[in-house]
Amino acid sequence: MPEPRTAPVSPPTAVVALPADVWRAHARAHRARIARRTDPLVALRMRGEKHPVQDFLFGYYTHSPAALQRWHPGPGVLLADDDGAAARAEAAELGTTPRGEWKHYRRVEAGEVTGAVVDGRAVGGWLVDVAAVLADRASGVAFTRELLARTAGRAPRLGCFGLHEWAMAYRSDVHGVRHSQLPLRLGAGGTDAVVEGSRIRCTHFDAFRFFAPEARDRNEGDDGVLPTRAGMREMEQPGCLHAGMDLYKWAYKLVPVVDSDLLADCFDLAWDIRRLDMEASPYDLTGVDDLSDGRDGYAAVRIEEPAGRAEYARRQREFAERGQALRARLLAVLDAAVGAAPGTRPDTEWTSSARP
Repeated sequence: MPEPRTAPVSPPTAVVALPADVWRAHARAHRARIARRTDPLVALRMRGEKHPVQDFLFGYYTHSPAALQRWHPGPGVLLADDDGAAARAEAAELGTTPRGEWKHYRRVEAGEVTGAVVDGRAVGGWLVDVAAVLADRASGVAFTRELLARTAGRAPRLGCFGLHEWAMAYRSDVHGVRHSQLPLRLGAGGTDAVVEGSRIRCTHFDAFRFFAPEARDRNEGDDGVLPTRAGMREMEQPGCLHAGMDLYKWAYKLVPVVDSDLLADCFDLAWDIRRLDMEASPYDLTGVDDLSDGRDGYAAVRIEEPAGRAEYARRQREFAERGQALRARLLAVLDAAVGAAPGTRPDTEWTSSARP
């Protein structure tokens, strides 16, 4: 008989209090950090255009630029705001509702929790409601923790060379391509030849599910085992570019338990990985404006050649190392959040990146 599930319990009510001027400065700094990446994308969208590389982070993933710009301190940090004036001022800057109306925040009155003191005076304010997050998302939290821990415990596999994008464009003369605004570097026939002459070893379901039908049978997966939604925990590995980008997904699904510094670090990794994802793809990025800081255009990583494969593996290894560090930080956050019920099954909405 399965053990009964217990309701989440609140963490100890000892907090660190941030004065209003301090936490609002943190919030502004976070908005500026995110805006340097998102503002150009938003401007394109307002003109009815999409960036063929980085729009993926908001077209495929479901966290909006506005949501990403909201600053969350994480658990155990009280945002001092006795009369709510700071939250109202923040809302006016953001053009949104006050923080007290954000999901999974609660009001704390002066003297209610230990440590809520500024300049020797007990203060009230806003606090992340960890128990409410766990009550709403217990199965998702448990799934994410298990997925991250299993992935972190595996060695990175560096032999896929980004061929998932090529498999998606296979037989484009029949099926078309996902990025119709971009030409294929080698044309349809050349792209097909690369697929037919390569070993495809994709372990990520959310890449594999977009393969052209004729390319699916060419995937060796993990020693012959093909990726499935249900098998994510058994197959995810830290060398996979999409597993690295998905750290951003898991982070934003866990907001506000995940703080915005960690979320932004995951977003930065996804941004950098997406660059390689498309540079190593069959698409010709000549003339595409580069939105990355200090970069001058996109350079093809020609994985159809030995030098290109070597470069891909080198950058893939660097991303795997960055991803493992972020997994460790995410796991530390989840381990500190009490009440997750191990062994539960999340729904498809939680595990999916979302838009097909």
